[in-house]
Amino acid sequence: MAGKRAVQRGGRHAGRRSDARRRARRHAVLGGAALAFCAATVVTATQLTGGGDPDTGGPSGVTAGEQPPAASAQEGPRSPSPSPRARPAPEPRVIPAVRAWEPGRGPGWEPGEDSRVVADPAGPLADEARRLAGELGIDASGGPARAGDVELAVDPGADGGREAYTLTTGDGRVRITGSAEAGVFYGTRTLLQTVRDRGYVSEGEVRDRPDRPQRGLLIDTARKHFPADWIEDRVREMADLKLNQLHLHFADDQGFRIESDSHPEIVSEQHLTKDEVRGIIDLARSLHVTVVPEIDSPGHLGAVLKAHPDLQLRDAGGDPVRGAIDITDPRAAGLVDELLDEFAPLFPGRYFHLGGDEYAPLLRADPAASFPALQRAAVRAHGPQARIEDLATAWLNDRAATVTGHGKTPQVWNDGMHADGAVEPSGNRQVTYWTGREIGAREPVSYLEEGWDLLNLNSRYLYYVLGEPNEFTYPTGEAIYEEWTPDVLRGSEPVPARYANADRIPGGRFAVWCDLSGAQSTAEVAEGIRLPLAATAQKLWDPAEPELSWSRFTELADRVD
Repeated sequence: MAGKRAVQRGGRHAGRRSDARRRARRHAVLGGAALAFCAATVVTATQLTGGGDPDTGGPSGVTAGEQPPAASAQEGPRSPSPSPRARPAPEPRVIPAVRAWEPGRGPGWEPGEDSRVVADPAGPLADEARRLAGELGIDASGGPARAGDVELAVDPGADGGREAYTLTTGDGRVRITGSAEAGVFYGTRTLLQTVRDRGYVSEGEVRDRPDRPQRGLLIDTARKHFPADWIEDRVREMADLKLNQLHLHFADDQGFRIESDSHPEIVSEQHLTKDEVRGIIDLARSLHVTVVPEIDSPGHLGAVLKAHPDLQLRDAGGDPVRGAIDITDPRAAGLVDELLDEFAPLFPGRYFHLGGDEYAPLLRADPAASFPALQRAAVRAHGPQARIEDLATAWLNDRAATVTGHGKTPQVWNDGMHADGAVEPSGNRQVTYWTGREIGAREPVSYLEEGWDLLNLNSRYLYYVLGEPNEFTYPTGEAIYEEWTPDVLRGSEPVPARYANADRIPGGRFAVWCDLSGAQSTAEVAEGIRLPLAATAQKLWDPAEPELSWSRFTELADRVD
């Protein structure tokens, strides 16, 4: 958001990788079995004679970067290779890392020309089977499963929740199970990344689940237009990292970026059509990603107010206030509710973000003196002790009621939550905590003590701000990986242990803000956020100190991407 301020560790990425290259690798037929087998044989011999490298699971003196590359798509399907009676059983190296691994002893599994992905063709996993088969360059089948196959199955009695899975490799095959489709899908990501990394899956069992239920990426599409295919590439990238929420901030001072039927006059020239948005949502849903829309108010409405200047707030001197709507005008509420009513059905997910941050009058040293008309309205509506904060709280309560009427759970920014007022924030909402540096900002513990759940968007670690204004620097991901956890909501220290859990802090999002929109191309943004997003995914899946060093983690990211 404009004006969001924080200091971020890290530097600028120099490398560039195109989305086309990433898609080509993602969908390439995985080859190189002979090379993978030779490497595995070398590892076996070394493990029989001595120590191993704790970062790679391989022999000492052999780095992760020395794994043989997968063959290109032009090489075609590979023939089955003879497997030794026993292979080493190193833990799968994937992003995010698996949380439990029980090694076995045996040949493991690798894709061959007779391998298949097996699932009930009339069941819920048929699409997952076809997707994984295409990614591995093998066939999908209705079964029954046989040696060489990957079998997908839903087990309603499985433990760990809908996103948990078990991946078992033995008897020459792989079986991936979970209590719901999402968990099985995440198991396929683990298998795919493991094959990309080393060419085969070790004998043994993975039992895996996320620590936090909300794991996401925020994209500021209001200040910078991102084409639909670029956003779809990010959805695919998120899914491979087991992230499950895409937050689209599509309305702000600089633009309103989705086609509107109710108010076409506010839509920017560069925008997404509703059909394009439906395509993004359909892809996201197929990859178990929920799209969370945001229409920010009562600030950050500059694009709307450009078409409706009569609704713009003016200060005591009569000067218009950029981005701020006059919350005392009933027409203002009517316009924003019409937009919420229009867009809530377009996005079928559970959440709708209402903004609420940085309403300009509340950033003045003396709001009542700068905006006496607002202060008088607050007193008339809410009593002699009321303040302009109470008007803003009532405004956000009314918008929350609008989206709640569509079956949505509202989300709001923490600086839209005003304490100790005549009007209290309405319940049944989640608070996205980004900063503690704004005027009157409160520590995260104060929200937790009041009973609010907080989503973590700590601007010190999780903000990628184009142009690096106001002391921002582009994060590399290293500080996220080494210092941050979902419980580090402000600064670099976690909240007290009694609040440090998924019930109170259900997750977080890495955020791309486009304050200086021309500072990077969309390709540069995609490359710049690649490693920070991977680091965020790791810490949301498992907040514990990672086993791999940062350098080994980045090498792994290059191999499994």
